[in-house]
Amino acid sequence: MEFNIGKTNCSSDNIVIIAEAGVNYNNSLDIGEKLIISAKSAGCDIIKFQTYKAEKLVVKNSERFWNWEGEEKPTGSQYDSYKLLDSFGTKEYRRLKEICDFNEIEFLSTPFDEESSDMLIDIGINGFKIASCDITNKNLLKHLANHKKPLLLSTGASTIEDIDYALKLIRENGDPPVCIMHCTLSYPTKTEDANLSALLDINKNFGDYLLGLSDHTLDYLVGPSSTLYGSRVFEKHFTIDKNLKLSADHWLSLDPDEMKQYIINCNEFFKSIGSGKKELLSNEKIAHKNARRSLVTNKKLKKGHTISDKDLIAKRPGTGISPKEVDDIIGKKISIDLDEDTILLHEYLAKN
Repeated sequence: MEFNIGKTNCSSDNIVIIAEAGVNYNNSLDIGEKLIISAKSAGCDIIKFQTYKAEKLVVKNSERFWNWEGEEKPTGSQYDSYKLLDSFGTKEYRRLKEICDFNEIEFLSTPFDEESSDMLIDIGINGFKIASCDITNKNLLKHLANHKKPLLLSTGASTIEDIDYALKLIRENGDPPVCIMHCTLSYPTKTEDANLSALLDINKNFGDYLLGLSDHTLDYLVGPSSTLYGSRVFEKHFTIDKNLKLSADHWLSLDPDEMKQYIINCNEFFKSIGSGKKELLSNEKIAHKNARRSLVTNKKLKKGHTISDKDLIAKRPGTGISPKEVDDIIGKKISIDLDEDTILLHEYLAKN
């Protein structure tokens, strides 16, 4: 599957990097602008925010379920934390989109309700990210699909059956293009929990879809290596300063220098994939010729001599008769005198 999010091409033939700003803008357009400029400078294709209102997302006594060490308050509910960062409205998101357009980086966001998605459509968004928590949110899935914009579907804490459910709904309601984003819904994700090979399972079941990774590990090597399992779209938490507070995500995000390395790693893994076939490569031909072995005389042989296994040794280069033919060569007669250490050629053999 191939599609565009604005000017960003998403396909199996290239890597797309999404800086997940989330709510790391800390209710500040100034920080938001710095995030956008830094993401572009680092080499990201897309910067993604989150759009929600706390009262539409969680009940007020909802328990926190991940590491909130970035919080200013050590206690409280999910609602308390989300409420701190939901003050942006249409005006602010429109401004973020304008800053993205000016800096030539694609603006994206994750809407957590229908009203948020409609507002994002009004300001000109070209696609949506669907959070893992909404993979079974029937009404929201239908609503987003009916906008007919490309969807990035996160699959954290999901099963193949969950993914199938969401994809069927999407196909029945607008049928926009979808990238399935493998994800482990744990913040941060330990290396041993990344489960990157699950991408093979996803591809086996949904081979017509583009694959991606929403990466919550703390480093910048594990995620990029998933390129070898088929990932082409990468989302990684991003901040301008890991020490900022308010948002719980700053400390587990990449800073601009780390993001640059992350992108380098993604592209290096991508370049290493190759054709998918075990075959002689053009850059191996000289080594194939000179590192392989040929049958070589280990003593002088007179014309008419019948070759025995004691007359031959296998040596480099591979410009003569291959050692794999040795059984066919034994018993043949020599057609000319040969010196010791001569690479054996078929033309040196008498025709029977």
